[in-house]
Amino acid sequence: MVMRVLDTAALIHWPLEMLHGAVVPNQREEFVRLAPFREITLDVADLDWQTPSPDFLEQASTIANSTGDLAGLSKTDLEILALTLQLGATLVTDDYRLQNCCVAAGIEHEPVVTSGIAEEWVWQLVCTGCRAVGEKPKISAKKGEHGDCPDCGSPYRLRKV
Repeated sequence: MVMRVLDTAALIHWPLEMLHGAVVPNQREEFVRLAPFREITLDVADLDWQTPSPDFLEQASTIANSTGDLAGLSKTDLEILALTLQLGATLVTDDYRLQNCCVAAGIEHEPVVTSGIAEEWVWQLVCTGCRAVGEKPKISAKKGEHGDCPDCGSPYRLRKV
């Protein structure tokens, strides 16, 4: 059986008998926030709780930065991608940004309940004021928190190229 890393979407949507794979500790908080009524599932499922090494976190960040997805991924998302790399596993996720990183890095992935992405995406930062294209962000950020344009001061937003 192929090792799988399960994103939080799988933990939420799949029945208990399908929950076999590796997960990262930060997913517990995310899971409880999104599906508190299913928290007991985490304790009885066949889950292998692991923390990825710093080297693989760096590799995951590099991949996400190369596609422009880094700014749209959370710390937990990066850890999930890093653990997938570390284990040489298949990533089970409905997150299009994570799927995009998998395509770019040649990592096997499968969707949870969606059909998944149809093509690889590349993102860029664009100023909402003067439309200048900014450099790819070097750190993960929450949606809408990508900094401001040094030319006009307007906020940046991500745009698919």
